[in-house]
Amino acid sequence: MSADRIAAELRRPLRWVPPLPLHRPRLLRLLQRLSRRGRPAAVDGVRSTTHPGPPMLRVHVPDHRRAPAALLWVHGGGLVLGSPWIDDVRCGGVAAELGIVVVSVDYRLAPGHPFPAALDDCHAGWRWLRDDAGRLGVDPDRIAVGGASAGAGLAAALVQRLHDEGGPQPVAQWLVYPMLDDRTAARRDLDRPPHRVWSNRNNEVGWRSYLGRPPGTGEPAPYAVPARRADLSGLPPAWIGVGDADLFHDEDVDYAARLRAAGVPVELDVVAGAPHGFDGFGAGTAIADGFTARATAWLRDAL
Repeated sequence: MSADRIAAELRRPLRWVPPLPLHRPRLLRLLQRLSRRGRPAAVDGVRSTTHPGPPMLRVHVPDHRRAPAALLWVHGGGLVLGSPWIDDVRCGGVAAELGIVVVSVDYRLAPGHPFPAALDDCHAGWRWLRDDAGRLGVDPDRIAVGGASAGAGLAAALVQRLHDEGGPQPVAQWLVYPMLDDRTAARRDLDRPPHRVWSNRNNEVGWRSYLGRPPGTGEPAPYAVPARRADLSGLPPAWIGVGDADLFHDEDVDYAARLRAAGVPVELDVVAGAPHGFDGFGAGTAIADGFTARATAWLRDAL
C-alpha cells in the first residue's frame, strides 16, 4: 500500500505502528503472550471490573446511566492476538459517553484454540450478559453486539448463530472494519505492496490458524466465515465502518451490500485514505475522531 493512498494527517502517526511478521511461529507465540499482558486502564466515571468466567469478561459500568442498555464487545487481533485489556479505554469511553454497560469478552485464540472456540466464548459472554441483565440494570432486549477487526467478524458470526438458534436477538451489530471473509487471504495479488497495520500475509496466518486449513478452500463450517453465509435475511441492523486503504475494504463493502439486499438496515461508513486500525493509532486527528463520533452516534440511536 503506497503512502500516497494514506490520508495526509494519518501518515505521521502511522510511522509508529510496527510491522507484525506473524508468519514466524516463534514470534507469533511471543506476540500472543505480550498481547495478553495488558493492565486495566481507568476511565473517569466508569467502574471496570473483571468477571473470572470462563470466559473472562471485563465489565464497564458508568457512574451515570443514560439508558438501560448494553454492548457486548469483542476485541480484535486477527483471531490470534489480543485480550479485553487492550480495549479498556475504548470500552470505558463508550460506557461513559452513552451511559450504558459494556462487557468485553476474553475469547480463546487460534491456533491453540481453532474454530469454534472463540465463537463459543463470545456466545457464552452473550448468555452471561443476558442472564445477569437484571443485576446490571440492563434491559435484556436492548443489547447490541460489536467489535473491531477480527472481533467484529466474530460479532457478525455471533449474530448469525443467535438468529438461527431462534432465541433472544441483539438489537444491533456494530462492526468496526470487520474481518469477514477468508477468501481475501487466499488472494496473493494483495500481498504486494503490503497493506499497512494488517497485511494479507498476516491475514492468511490468522484465517489458517482459526480454520485449521488454507483460507479460501473448501466449504467452511456454519458461522466460521461470516461472509460465506448465503442467507443474510433477518439479521439485526448493522453499522459497518472501514477505510478505503484497509485490506478489508472490499469484503466489508460487499457484506454491507448483501445485507441491504437481504432487507437488513445498514449504515456503511467508508473513510477515504484510512488504513486498518486508523481510529486507534490516529486518535486525535480529525479523520479518526470524526469516524469514532459517527460510529458512537449510530450506536446511541440503535440502543
